[in-house]
Parts: sequence; structure tokens; C-alpha cells
Amino acid sequence: MSFIEEASSTKGKILVIDDEAEVREVLRLHLESAHYNVIEALDGAEGVKMMKEGSNLLQVGLILCDIRMPKVNGIEAIDYLKKECSSIPIIVITGYPDSDLAVSLMKKGVKDYLVKPVEKEKLLAKVAEVLAAPQEFNYV
Repeated sequence: MSFIEEASSTKGKILVIDDEAEVREVLRLHLESAHYNVIEALDGAEGVKMMKEGSNLLQVGLILCDIRMPKVNGIEAIDYLKKECSSIPIIVITGYPDSDLAVSLMKKGVKDYLVKPVEKEKLLAKVAEVLAAPQEFNYV
């Protein structure tokens, strides 16, 4: 991949939204080991704010989001993100599995629902799969 292709690609930049520093660090290390560029938000409010700033809306190719967080929880953040940047895929990573919640999130367009702790190989395989899929654009 050329420098221009790499700079303009949305495939490599991943936003991790999780209130647990240790979880963000593990996810970042796993993703960086596969050469992804990772940015981190410590809750849903910061994640939403980051997507509104700079060029993140254009450069982020995937969002990994926790559900239970202070201020703006994952469900509220996902609702906003699916409304404002619907073409960016979202994978939920949570420590509290709930099949009803998983189904409702998938209906909202979330690409997958993973339970913590997520094995490195499973995480990287799912990220690669979601990023390889064609992006869905909703033109209004």
C-alpha cells in the first residue's frame, strides 16, 4: 500500500470506547500488534466528542464500544454514532453478556457483540472481517 493509500484509508484507524483503562490498553496492544492505528475514549461522551473533532469522522474505520460506562453509556453512544456516522461499523465489547441486548444492538446495525475478556485471535479476526466488508452508506 502506498503512503497516499495508507493516509486516505479508513481501514486502519480504530476508536476504542471503554471506561476501563486496562481494557483499553489490552485492546490497543492487540490492535497495534496487527498494525492498526488506535485512538481511545474513556466513556461514551468522550467517544462522541472525539468523532465530532478533527478528521476522525472521515478517518475512523471501526469503533469498538463498551456498554456499561459513566456519563454517556454505550447504548446512548451507539445510538448517536449510528445516527451521525452510520457507515462506520461498530463492534460491542462488554463484560456483561445479555442476549436480549445483543439482539437489539444487532438490529440497530452493530456488527458483532463480543464478551470480555476477548481472546486476541478472536478480536483480530473479527476486526479484519468487519473492516474487509464493504462499507454501508446511507444517503438521505
